[in-house]
Amino acid sequence: MHGAHHRDPAGDATLTEVADGVHAYVQPPGGWCLNNAGVIHDGGHSALVDTAATEARARGLRAAALRIAPRPPRAVVSTHFHGDHTYGNCLFPEALVIGHERTRSMVLAAGKHMAGLWPEVCWGDIDITPPQLTFRDRTTLHVGDVRAEIVHIGPAAHTTDDTVVWLPDQRVLFTGDLVMNGVTPFCAMGSVSGSLDALDRLRALGADTVVPGHGPVGGPGLLDANQAYFRYVRDLAADGAAAGLAPLELARTAGPGPYAGLLDPERLLPNLHRAYAEQQGREPGAPLDIGALFEEMSLYRGGRPACAA
Repeated sequence: MHGAHHRDPAGDATLTEVADGVHAYVQPPGGWCLNNAGVIHDGGHSALVDTAATEARARGLRAAALRIAPRPPRAVVSTHFHGDHTYGNCLFPEALVIGHERTRSMVLAAGKHMAGLWPEVCWGDIDITPPQLTFRDRTTLHVGDVRAEIVHIGPAAHTTDDTVVWLPDQRVLFTGDLVMNGVTPFCAMGSVSGSLDALDRLRALGADTVVPGHGPVGGPGLLDANQAYFRYVRDLAADGAAAGLAPLELARTAGPGPYAGLLDPERLLPNLHRAYAEQQGREPGAPLDIGALFEEMSLYRGGRPACAA
């Protein structure tokens, strides 16, 4: 029955059926490191969209997946390289990990970088597990009768390896971190312009149900809300640069504005850095110093960004 909820015994995550054979695994409230995943199944076999940040949370996801399908997932699709979506891959040894070719190289390059940003988190026994099957533009995964279109959305939006999983028959879209709900969007490793373009591409798919990378499941209105945020950042950065303000000065002057209700408002700062870089002609996705941005976010919010994983 659609809308049925099951409580995850390992935490406060919920598993909700959003279409026949399609479940969203949501870890509230969805801030730093509390990502969403998906379980696609045909009654026998199953596949996952993303995993989770820590060993304990990935074990919770595994238990949830095994409650609705008798066998462990045979495939895991990684929507991008960030550790909250990929660290748990190692808890699914039976599965073939599928991802964009850049996702493989970036998972290997990043290693346990996220664990270094938040050393106080109990990450558990994480063995970095990159995609074993890679693609360049798009590929299709069949889970029984469920067709999952796996599409790279480039060149640079949330990251440079963003991948979505689109189920055309069910009209369900797993967006990875291209879309957030109730959580401040984040494009420090991608671009503002690319995020706006990506959301146009996603809208054209015609989804009825949108499973964001973080926050509650929603509808196509989530695409509009995220696009409005990136337009706000783009315009704020243009005004700030014209006034000669550095990103930190601008963020302190403007504050979160109409987006004060979103989790992790400190992300405004790295998003402004990215917008400034684009205005200065830097290529979308050109690397910024993420460590320095985290330090500046800590200054802006009066303490390190809080990871609840």
